[in-house]
Amino acid sequence: MDTSESPARTVPRHALSLSVNGQPHTLEVETWVTLLDLLRDRLALTGTKKGCDHGQCGACTVLVDGRRINACLTLAVMQQGREVTTVEGLADGDALHPLQQAFIAHDAFQCGYCTPGQLCSAVGLINEGHARTADEVRELMSGNVCRCGAYPQIVQAVGEVMGLAAPADAQRRIVIGTVPA
Repeated sequence: MDTSESPARTVPRHALSLSVNGQPHTLEVETWVTLLDLLRDRLALTGTKKGCDHGQCGACTVLVDGRRINACLTLAVMQQGREVTTVEGLADGDALHPLQQAFIAHDAFQCGYCTPGQLCSAVGLINEGHARTADEVRELMSGNVCRCGAYPQIVQAVGEVMGLAAPADAQRRIVIGTVPA
């Protein structure tokens, strides 16, 4: 069969309108494009990280209509008409989000790769309103992996913003620049 004269196949694209960090966007995307790839490759919002690409690490966590999701597991076309917030959209101009400030104050990041997903997950956690203790914060954020092990600092930062009572071992506060033992 001679394919040299067959018509070129076009890839079907679908119209998509959504708001990202308060900015409206209208695009045409293929059905298989994930929200993560749309954010990073089409909108140049590279704060959201591609970690495992299987929904197991949480590095790609963003907020859709205020709820946290793994952007690598959802198709962009499924977000028609939605409001997406990435780490770039958390701050208000030059004023950092309270969680961003708390992460800095508690040294709740090491290499920083997971930090965007951790921050978006923490905002979603607060929006959900289910966590009442540090243990519940740990449990409900367990889908966000930090390879550097900054979990105690992350829980302290989130707890501070949530106004949680200091844990019983508050005397053992993490000292910035040290490794907790």
